[in-house]
Amino acid sequence: MQERLQKILSGRGICSRRKAEEYIERGLVKVNGEIASIGQKADPDTDHIEVDGKVIEERKELLYYLINKPVGIVTTNASRSDQKTVRDILPKELQGAIFPVGRLDKDTSGLLLLTNDGVLAYRLTHPKFDHEKEYEVTVSHPITDGQILKLKQGITISGTKTKPASVRRIGPATFRIALTEGRNRQIRRMCQKVGAPVDQLRRVRIVTLEDRALPEGALRELDADEVVALKASVCIE
Repeated sequence: MQERLQKILSGRGICSRRKAEEYIERGLVKVNGEIASIGQKADPDTDHIEVDGKVIEERKELLYYLINKPVGIVTTNASRSDQKTVRDILPKELQGAIFPVGRLDKDTSGLLLLTNDGVLAYRLTHPKFDHEKEYEVTVSHPITDGQILKLKQGITISGTKTKPASVRRIGPATFRIALTEGRNRQIRRMCQKVGAPVDQLRRVRIVTLEDRALPEGALRELDADEVVALKASVCIE
C-alpha cells in the first residue's frame, strides 16, 4: 500500500515526520534509485527506499525502552489535548526521541516497546514476520474448554479467519493467548465472538521481552542481553 515517505520513515523510527520532510528537501532520500520529492508516496513492501548515510550519522545512539502502559493511555508519539498519550508519560528527554513499536488499545494495559531503531520496529510490526505477542485475558464469566478451543483454531472476523493461536488457561475466567498477528482490537473481538466478553486485557510478552516486576506506568531501559535476544529473535545481527 502506498504511503507518504514521511509516514514511512517515521513509522520505521528513522525520524519524525517533520525531520523526514527536511531530509527529503535536502535530497537525502531515494526511492528506487531516484531522489525523492516532498509529497511523494511509495510502497514500503515493493519499493526500495534509501536514506543517505548522512541521515544515519545524524541519528542519535539507538535506544530501547520498555514501559508498562496503564489503561487509559493512548499509544501515540504525539501529544493530544483531549487524551493522555504515551508521549505524555515519558521523561522530557525521551519525548520525540523514541517511538512506540505497534500499539496497545486505550483500554489495554501492559508491555510496550519504545525505540528509535527503525529496522527492529519494522521487523516487529510488519505482518509477514509473524512474531509472537502474549496477553493475559480475564473474561466476564468462566470460559469453557470449547470456547478456548475455538480461540486456538481461529475466529472469523470481518470475513477473514484469524491465525491459529496458543492459548493456556490460568484460571476459571483467565487465560493467556499468544498471537502472531495484530488486527484492530483482535482479542476483544475474538472473545466476543465465542461469547466471552473481555473484562481485562494485559500484554505480558513481546517476543522475548517479559517483565512481571515492572510497575504499571513505569519505564526502564533494556539491558544489553535483552537487546541481543530481541534482535536475534527477528533475525537482526
